Amino acid sequence: MFRHVAIIGLGLQGGSIGLAVQACLPGVATSGYDISPQTRARAAERGLVSQVCDTPEDAVQGADLVIFCVPPGAIGPVAQALRDAIRPDALVSDVGSSKSSIAAALAEALPDHTVIPAHPVAGTENSGPDAGFASLFQNRWCIVTPPEKTDLLKLSALVEFWETLGANVEIMDAEHHDLVLAVTSHLPHLIAYTIVGTASDLEEVTRSEVIKYSAGGFRDFTRIAASDPTMWRDVFLSNKDAVLTMLQRFTEDLTALQRAIRVGDGEALFSHFERTRATRRSIIEEGQDDARPDFGRGDHRRNQR
Repeated sequence: MFRHVAIIGLGLQGGSIGLAVQACLPGVATSGYDISPQTRARAAERGLVSQVCDTPEDAVQGADLVIFCVPPGAIGPVAQALRDAIRPDALVSDVGSSKSSIAAALAEALPDHTVIPAHPVAGTENSGPDAGFASLFQNRWCIVTPPEKTDLLKLSALVEFWETLGANVEIMDAEHHDLVLAVTSHLPHLIAYTIVGTASDLEEVTRSEVIKYSAGGFRDFTRIAASDPTMWRDVFLSNKDAVLTMLQRFTEDLTALQRAIRVGDGEALFSHFERTRATRRSIIEEGQDDARPDFGRGDHRRNQR
């Protein structure tokens, strides 16, 4: 597949890729760079990649696969700055969760390189160089969104790369990806940020009470709302059309539930809740979550130590 993988951005995703490559592809060289000196220092301490570089140009030198693991809004400018440093025959990819805008930014920044965007649908609420772990992608989906007239050999190599790291790979159109992820990832994050913000802002309930009496549902919302604010700001701005489409649909459904509560329509509420519970069971059966208490997240935290 590849002999040298360069990772730009050494947070949760970049660090996990570096550790996974070392675990699953021990013969492949890894180099990395992060704009934060503190992150670079910690990445070197943890051994996230075999070589942490002081400049992004040094990191991509000689690499045949370059993966951008930076916030969506930064990908275009960072890629453009590295245009002359990246090997002409190198494959360029990313891990962003909005694909159409990122694909356009990378194509504009690197018009003479092969660019195949990808999105590993895996993560936690944690960020930074201490958040990464090698098994992050095990049995998780990685959606690859190749543009038209893609080099099929390089596409096959990228698919094999992610499968070797443990991911299940799906090929998908970028626009369709953005619509799917708007409802499965982006909208839930927006709702979580809103609910946690509303609870914190309520004047009649003190902040200490919100924290003290948090029930399981609210705690799960706070876990999601603890995600990296820079990344999620960029996600919503870069995938705004799909997010707004799904937000409108959600608003309509929420209005219907509001009416059912107001008029006392218990049958409508029960039917809706029964259907959503079946969705939860299907996700567990598909192997995309865990039925154990705390959804098995305690095991992930132990793996990080």
